[in-house]
Amino acid sequence: MSGFAERRCKPCEGGIAPYTPAQAQELLAQLKGWIIEDGRLVKLYPFRNYFETMAFVNALAWISHREDHHPDLAVGYNKCRVEYTTHAIGGLSENDFICAAKADALFHL
Repeated sequence: MSGFAERRCKPCEGGIAPYTPAQAQELLAQLKGWIIEDGRLVKLYPFRNYFETMAFVNALAWISHREDHHPDLAVGYNKCRVEYTTHAIGGLSENDFICAAKADALFHL
């Protein structure tokens, strides 16, 4: 696992440049199973049932609140698609990679 999961998100109100596609691809190598799609970090998490899916979603919501960085989620019976981007800068930032790593850590508990 990358060192991203141990980091904390920094407030981002714009004014910084998003990662270039090359920078984002380099950092993506530190995350397992994530892809970059339309400028967003994306991963589909599989679950055995709805209860497990919702437990993950609720725990991820708590982490997102604590980090003040929130994903877009698409929730189904036994799956959750997680997408991260930093809206304030119109692209990917370190916060997206931090939260992606925290989602992975949560999934592996």
